[in-house]
Amino acid sequence: MITIKSAEEIKIMKESGRILAETIKHLEKIAKPGTTTMELNNAAEAKILAMGGFPAFKNYNGFPYSLCASVNEVVVHGYPSDYILKDGDIIGLDLGVIYNKYYSDMAVTLPVGKVSFEAKRLLMATRKALKRGIKKAKIGNTVGDIGNTIQRYVEEQGYGIIRDLCGHGIGKNLHEDPQILNYGSRGTGEKLQEGMVICIEPMLTMSGEYRIKKASDGYGFATKDGSLSAHFEHTIAITKNGPIVLTE
Repeated sequence: MITIKSAEEIKIMKESGRILAETIKHLEKIAKPGTTTMELNNAAEAKILAMGGFPAFKNYNGFPYSLCASVNEVVVHGYPSDYILKDGDIIGLDLGVIYNKYYSDMAVTLPVGKVSFEAKRLLMATRKALKRGIKKAKIGNTVGDIGNTIQRYVEEQGYGIIRDLCGHGIGKNLHEDPQILNYGSRGTGEKLQEGMVICIEPMLTMSGEYRIKKASDGYGFATKDGSLSAHFEHTIAITKNGPIVLTE
């Protein structure tokens, strides 16, 4: 069931999103060669708690950490560990916050040190795919309009779009209806209404292959062919004035 949020609820979610965005900015400063992904997890948890939020992912569906840290071919849900980031890696940081009973969700993929031109281009394309999807998050459009816009752009760039994972509604629960696919046809799926809050999160593969498999940690998902993957996500409110990014 799709839930419609009041202006007051969206205001609370915006504060949740602010805490989350500030935490991601903090992690961007320390995601350098020589840092472990567990150190990033610990820094994220400490920052969220210090700002009055709670890490949304901790103990969610058995996930024991606050941060999903997905390196290189890992698409999403990677376990933080003693893995030491090295020059040339890319790392996806996916993080959620609960504030005053409301959730926010956000992801970025960062270059670690000096990365290849191909990796930079992948990250840029994923970020642009998200921006294009957000522009379609308007009253009267459908979730299919968002997915179609993302898919067409991604495939024009020569990349693959993951199909077995998707965005979602969000509010008092981390995952709510509707599902926000990153592919599809115009005019299909649920119509967007004022007061809906959704997460849009394109996940791209460098090779164009969109199939995934379980990652080596047994929890995350990785590209089936081992190619690099990138992931960006924002929490978006649908308003009469257009889409509002709550995780900024």
